[in-house]
Amino acid sequence: MLWSRITAVLLVVIAIAWIASGQIGKKEAGLPVAASTQVDAKPFAVTVISAIVEPRSRKLTLSGRTEADVRTMAVARTNGTVTALNVRRGSIVQAGDIIAVLSDEARESNVAQAQARLEQRQKEYDAKRLLVESGNLAKLNLAQFEADLKGAQAQLAQAEAERDRGMVRAPVAGVINEVPANLGQSLQPGAQVAEVMSLDPMLAVVEISERKLSGVKVGDRADVRFIGGGEVIGSVRFISNRASPQTRTYRIDVSLSNPNGLIADGVTTEVSLYLAAVDATKVARSALTFSAEGKLGVRAVNDNKTVTFIPVTLVEDQADYLYVAGIAPGSKIIVQGQDFVKEGQIVETVIGKASS
Repeated sequence: MLWSRITAVLLVVIAIAWIASGQIGKKEAGLPVAASTQVDAKPFAVTVISAIVEPRSRKLTLSGRTEADVRTMAVARTNGTVTALNVRRGSIVQAGDIIAVLSDEARESNVAQAQARLEQRQKEYDAKRLLVESGNLAKLNLAQFEADLKGAQAQLAQAEAERDRGMVRAPVAGVINEVPANLGQSLQPGAQVAEVMSLDPMLAVVEISERKLSGVKVGDRADVRFIGGGEVIGSVRFISNRASPQTRTYRIDVSLSNPNGLIADGVTTEVSLYLAAVDATKVARSALTFSAEGKLGVRAVNDNKTVTFIPVTLVEDQADYLYVAGIAPGSKIIVQGQDFVKEGQIVETVIGKASS
């Protein structure tokens, strides 16, 4: 038992002496004991580009529809029966063209009677004027005959106006869309005869949210693309000052030249509005990332080679790259390696090629 204890003590002493001899050898060689197995870590390398900030016009594309600039109804202005109907749906008319004719209803005879009365009053006035000039009649009496003459003229004008009311005319130039009246139908004043749509100019109508309303102004350019193909350039003609109670959006009318009437009413469109320019930076899609708080932005490297996070807002979305706002000119944006570093980390930078 005693010998076994002595043997164990000797083994412990020998082991301690062997370990100590190794540490002494490292000290003699001038190596740090703790650092002898440690390898110096190099900073992570990232690729950066210098931010170029330039004014960028924002493009906003909205779904809309075409709408006739003017849509009005030609109505009967007097009573009568439709004796002639000169249009049908699709007919092209000019302002003032006769659309329909109503029965005479003695209007022509009233004109003839008024014409005869005017001729009589004219002869009476001429004869009395000669008597006044010769001194055979008091000048005061001439005023009464002049009043009678003007009354006859007014009666003739009224009779002619009533006769003209029997002809229903196009109120504006355009195309006939509907013809509610029929040949032989008896009409009262105000009865609908034909609906006329003015197609030039045509309107493209869209609704815009209140957040983006401030970026649009009257006279701005707008590109309009039709669902069936084709694209035209128009201009903003009207911006509503009142929001729709249902959608809280504002109506915008884009005026489109349509001299040949090729653009129809009610066609679905895509309208691209060009908003006010803002300072923006072009970056690749892959450069965008999210912060720990979930904010969209890019990672950058400051002058101390420390990683920072810059929140951005989207200005324009393209196929391979984006235009974003919020980046200061000259900022070193990380375009490779941004997902492998974090804010506050020291990194090495490699200058990359800016996107064109």
